[in-house]
Amino acid sequence: MRVRHTKVVALLLMAVVAVVAMTGTAQAATATESAEAGACGRPSVSDDDVIQILGQICDNRETPPAAVEGVNITVEDESGTAIGEDTTDASGGFEIPLPGSAFDNLGKSFTVKIDKDSLPEGAALRNPDDLERAVNINLDSDVSITFPVGQGTGADTGKLVQALQLTVGGIVFSVLLAMAALGLSMIFGTTGLTNFSHGELITFGALVAYFVDQLPGAIRVGGVNLTVVFAVLVAFIVSGAFGFLNDRALWKPLRKRGTGVIAAMIVSIGLSIFLRSIYQYFAGAQSHNYSQYSAVQPWEIGPILLTPKELLVAIIGFATLLGATALLKYTRFGKAARAVADNPALSSATGINVERVISLVWIGGAALAGLSGALLGLTQGFDYQTGFKLLLLVFAAVVLGGLGTIWGAIVGAFIIGLFTELVTLFVPAEFKFVGALLVLIIVLMIRPQGLLGKAQRIG
Repeated sequence: MRVRHTKVVALLLMAVVAVVAMTGTAQAATATESAEAGACGRPSVSDDDVIQILGQICDNRETPPAAVEGVNITVEDESGTAIGEDTTDASGGFEIPLPGSAFDNLGKSFTVKIDKDSLPEGAALRNPDDLERAVNINLDSDVSITFPVGQGTGADTGKLVQALQLTVGGIVFSVLLAMAALGLSMIFGTTGLTNFSHGELITFGALVAYFVDQLPGAIRVGGVNLTVVFAVLVAFIVSGAFGFLNDRALWKPLRKRGTGVIAAMIVSIGLSIFLRSIYQYFAGAQSHNYSQYSAVQPWEIGPILLTPKELLVAIIGFATLLGATALLKYTRFGKAARAVADNPALSSATGINVERVISLVWIGGAALAGLSGALLGLTQGFDYQTGFKLLLLVFAAVVLGGLGTIWGAIVGAFIIGLFTELVTLFVPAEFKFVGALLVLIIVLMIRPQGLLGKAQRIG
């Protein structure tokens, strides 16, 4: 039996290494093709010991977006002194190295400014107030930013319009957060595992989708390019298989040995660090974007801008959440899963195959997490730490809504997601996650079991 488990672990590690390795290879090939075609894009990330501010200026009024050449970009340090500048080239990209080594700049803050007077005639930033970006150096890797260019409005955006725009973004983010939170809640409910490696399941889905998207050729149906849609579907399926391998290779043997929840939690932390290191080694620390929808012209609905990819993500996300909740509430599997979550011993005594139910829950939970990561990469790109950065908010959503409840994770995710976006009307964007966690603390002080949890489950 131990030999079989060892083989499964080896196969699991080989699968992860293969996916991220192929992702890195596909990325390099695609970057070369893009450079040859002269497409609008940021410069390639370097591997030297100098941190660089990389970016692109693309005119989204054209399809595909056109490179904007001759725009002046300046980087200032914390004292306001200009330490570097560059002008966008024929591909719309700019590259400004920070003085000193990467280690010297860790923990420092810089401001990237764009000279609006250097923009082409008739063009302006989609957000007229978006003339500078604050950059905090927390990693020894290059930093990528962009300034979207579109039709100039000639007027500043009011608070009400900003709130409506942030609400749109908050809904899209909340849907993705809800899928990841529902997956975590399902696994916790049936196994009692506080899985700190759940964030890496999110990143895994983004990596798989990116690898499929970067394969040569395009998938077309009726003349419509559906490559990214197919990539997201593959990420959903492969992530489910990855969740099954996680359970079969690691968590099932630990359950049979009677490993306690604290020890299992520590194992999940180690697994998280291990997978994150693999992702970074093979995929690199830079941000990745899918080939489609990376820069598209938004639809103008009154004062609100809505992009096709945001609408696509929202539709897929809502459909997935409805399907998952219906499956858990009305099917035999859902009833069995709820029974195992309430009392595994009694469920086994009544004829329910507890281990099979747990395996299916792992498949479903990991598939939801992977789909969340793939769609998150579609909306804003991703890097090897995407899931890790999102994990705290996923935990907050699950705890806020109520541990082990179907609707609790979803309700908590929408509260956290909308709050983190709308709070930026009043505080800097760097502090939006802090505000969400403060809301979590306040709610739990008043209602420790969460909004939809039952009091008897606490303790």
